[in-house]
Amino acid sequence: MDCPICNTVSTPILLRPLKYTICGSCYEGARSVMALMNNMDSSNGISTVNRSSSPNRISGSPSLSKGFVNALRWVKDLKETEEESKETISYLSGFVAAFRDHIHPDIQVKPGNGPSIPAHRALLAARSTVFKNMLDYDGCMAPPQEVVKLCELNYEELQSFLEFLYSGNLAREKVEKHVYTLSMAADKYEVSFLQKFCEQHMLQSLNSSNALDVLEISDTCSSHTLKEATLSYIVQNMEDIVFSSKFDDFALKNPHLGVQITRASCLESRSRENSF
Repeated sequence: MDCPICNTVSTPILLRPLKYTICGSCYEGARSVMALMNNMDSSNGISTVNRSSSPNRISGSPSLSKGFVNALRWVKDLKETEEESKETISYLSGFVAAFRDHIHPDIQVKPGNGPSIPAHRALLAARSTVFKNMLDYDGCMAPPQEVVKLCELNYEELQSFLEFLYSGNLAREKVEKHVYTLSMAADKYEVSFLQKFCEQHMLQSLNSSNALDVLEISDTCSSHTLKEATLSYIVQNMEDIVFSSKFDDFALKNPHLGVQITRASCLESRSRENSF
C-alpha cells in the first residue's frame, strides 16, 4: 500500500483506527513539506544516501522515501546549523568593533566632503581587488598610501560603504537612503557581495515611483538580472510610469533605455497576442 504522504510502498500501521483522521489542509501541508525537502535536495545536488558521519546529524534534506520523521530530524539539524552560524557571525563581529572604536587603524579613507574615516588596510584589500591593487607595495613602487580618496562618496555614504565592508550588513534605513550610491560603489570597487545585497533590496522595493531609477542603476552597473526584472515591471505598469513626470527627463537622459522599454513593451504585446 502506498503511503499518501511520501508515496512509498510500506506496510500500513493503524493507530487507534477510526478515531483519528487527517483533514485535507493537514494532508496538503504534509505533502508540501515533503515536496519542499525533495526540491531542496535536487537544487543543492545533495545525495540523500550519503549522510554525515555523525549518526545524529543529517547532512542533506530527507528524500521522500525516508518519510516525515526524517523531515523533522532535518529541520532540527537546520536549527543546529543556524545556531552555529550565529556563533560564527558573533565571532567575526570583532571587525565591526575595530572599525567603530578605531582600534589600530592604519589608513584614512577620505570622502568627497567631510573628514577622513580611519580604516584598516588589510580589510580593505581583502574585501576589494581594486583596493588591493591600490594598496599593494612591493618595494619598487611608492610607499603605501596613508590616505585613500573616494571623492564620489560623501561622508555619510562612505561611512555606510565602509560599515558594510566590515560587517557584511547594513541597517535598513541606511540601505534605503544610499542604495543607488552603494550599488555604484560596489560595481566600481568590485565588491560583489554588496552588489548582490543592493540588487536584492532594489528588487524587493521596486515600485512605479522608483522603477526608472532602478533601471538606470542596473544599466550603469551592468546588472543583467536586475535590468531584466525592472524592464518587465515597467512593461507591466506602463501607464503609471511612462506618463509620470519623471519619464520625460529620464528619456532625454537615457535614450537607449527608452528604446529598450519600447521594444520590451512590443515583445510583451506580441506575446499576449500569440497566446490567444
